[in-house]
Amino acid sequence: MRIGIDARMYGPSQGGLGRYIEQLIKHLEKTDARNEYAIFLRKANWNEYEPSTPNFHKILADVPWYGWAEQIKMPLIIKKEKVDLMHFPHWNIPFFYHGRFIVTIHDLILFHYPSRQASALGPAAYWFKNLAYKIILRRAARRAEHIIAVSEYTKKDIIQNLKISSEKISVVHLAPCPMTRIKQDNSLQKYGLARPYVLYIGVAYPHKNLERLLEAWNIFTRKYGDDYQLALAGKKNYFYNRLLNGDLIKQSNNIVFIDFVPDENLFFLLKNASLYIFPSLYEGFGLPPLEAMLSNTPVISSNASCLPEILGDAAYYFNPSDANEIAEAINRGLKDKKMRENLLKNAKQTLARYSWDKTAKKTLEIYEKFGII
Repeated sequence: MRIGIDARMYGPSQGGLGRYIEQLIKHLEKTDARNEYAIFLRKANWNEYEPSTPNFHKILADVPWYGWAEQIKMPLIIKKEKVDLMHFPHWNIPFFYHGRFIVTIHDLILFHYPSRQASALGPAAYWFKNLAYKIILRRAARRAEHIIAVSEYTKKDIIQNLKISSEKISVVHLAPCPMTRIKQDNSLQKYGLARPYVLYIGVAYPHKNLERLLEAWNIFTRKYGDDYQLALAGKKNYFYNRLLNGDLIKQSNNIVFIDFVPDENLFFLLKNASLYIFPSLYEGFGLPPLEAMLSNTPVISSNASCLPEILGDAAYYFNPSDANEIAEAINRGLKDKKMRENLLKNAKQTLARYSWDKTAKKTLEIYEKFGII
């Protein structure tokens, strides 16, 4: 069987989705020597991936995602490669693609947070864009041979909102990425970190709840002092700029914005943090807190969506809508020694549930079950 994987978002610079594609392909290479794979990449990430086995082949598909070119050009590129089954690791399946495919749906953020705040577009343009995305997502779910959901929460979300039968959906968990150990000559000072710090890594979309985090941080510093810094690490974009220019961040002088952190420095930043915080209102899985656990850093987390399912008893939870409760959780996460020890102990058991080897093997089982008529 010849399997195609849309890897145009391959690589850690594309966030959690890019990590998923990268690790899935790497572990499929270790798992599957029988099937042939066509890995579709853009010029921008062409050199980030080099096949390590002869049954994996790179195919250039320099087509931007979410645009008209994707709808017209991608089906032609895929058809030329004569794949028996295509795996789209995101819901952006070209409308005119008529081959057999599997789709991974990570979340239904479009249905839960369709706010204009989540876009830089004007109201009319945003409305049409959001409508088009919903149509493509619904059509992808209906036409797929099978759907991979990354959590039980996401599976239930798909069943409820897209009206898809549970038999058509398999839950395949993701896993934290192995942390690259770098030489200890790295410096916290180069990131502007001069004190112990609480860390958040990720994007700044509205559902990530960073405005509420800043509000909670200001409460925490007023009540408990400014012995700690809050470090926000994520690729700078429209949403981070809006946050960084807002009034909440101006109320504190101990908030540090680090921008995107490459993988070779990520472990260093995580393992030196006093605490990792994940305040999100909605997630389909939630990789960053697991990566913090892998770095032996205690985690406090929102109790929303899938997070209790994924993190189990290895995180201390708070209501993400209550800034005062978040502030108290930060204080306890930093100063309750017994709780911190328990969280790190429980993290070992939680992490044992996840591995990319398991992810690849379960995904391969789905390929082989649904790839041949």
